Amino acid sequence: MKKTVLLFLATAMTLGASAQSARRLQEQAAQAAAEKSPTAVTLTERARSQYTAQTSMPTELTWRRDIYRELDLKKEKNAALYYPEEPLGDRVNFFTLILSLIQDGKIKAYEYRLDGNELFTPDNEIDLESILDKFYFDYKKDENGKYIIDIPSRDIGKYYIKESNYLDQLSNYQTKVTAICPVLMQSGYGEKPTAYPMFWLNYDEISPYLGQTQVMTSSYNNTSNMSLDDYFVMRQYEGDIYKTSNLRNQPLSEYCDTDSALQAERARIEKQLTDFRNGLWSQAEEKDTKAEKTDGRKGRETAEKEPREKKTRAEKSPRREKTPKSPASSGERLSVHR
Repeated sequence: MKKTVLLFLATAMTLGASAQSARRLQEQAAQAAAEKSPTAVTLTERARSQYTAQTSMPTELTWRRDIYRELDLKKEKNAALYYPEEPLGDRVNFFTLILSLIQDGKIKAYEYRLDGNELFTPDNEIDLESILDKFYFDYKKDENGKYIIDIPSRDIGKYYIKESNYLDQLSNYQTKVTAICPVLMQSGYGEKPTAYPMFWLNYDEISPYLGQTQVMTSSYNNTSNMSLDDYFVMRQYEGDIYKTSNLRNQPLSEYCDTDSALQAERARIEKQLTDFRNGLWSQAEEKDTKAEKTDGRKGRETAEKEPREKKTRAEKSPRREKTPKSPASSGERLSVHR
């Protein structure tokens, strides 16, 4: 009987230890997975600069033009922001990543104002719960106060981005993404989807985290990956212009009455940017060509001048007088006549 009790206790202790080991392994695996997530990383200021490929915009500029673009996720080049619709391993789509970063307090969301412009000030910040309530997201809180959200990623059909095209003091032309806004697309039965811009994000705040997030950029080659930061910095997206910064703050749709007029206006603005950029390169090439021609002309003039100078010096130098030859020294025989 005593042996039976001891055997039972030993078995129970072994099973308990095995259960604790299994639970510990699960916790360690969950922690390791969480550490791989970009939202779990707290970045120092130095790390922030290392994790982004985008250069900061100088404070002093000689020229600047701001363009607002609409990125439709139905287009192939923009699908990298949509995939995967549901979390796949350690991969999440762009919108899920954004909400996670906001919830963890890593980045801030700024209210989308009626004028459509971004304003990155403390007065314009909006918290996560206000976003969830405003757009009727299903959510609840766990015992730690963390939001468990039913994220409608499939309904995020567009993104608005702001590009700043500028010329710095050294005449370097740059294009930089400065702001991003997710757009919720919702519709009733049989109705055309309506766009609901949600909030603005300051790209400089989110870019270090995007630098740690890989996305698939090709449906044909599934190994074609890059970071989300490189995706935006290298302008791998495709976006139509819907507004430019102008004195009346008008989007194109307000002064373009038809679709054909809207397309023509977009093409005109794109051409303006291209012509301005190409004009800078043409001016630089023209300066280089003029410099080469000037150097070549100076070289030819120098080459032509040197023989003339040598000839002139030769003409001006006095001639040496000839000394008459002595007969004896010439080796001639003398004839003596008697």
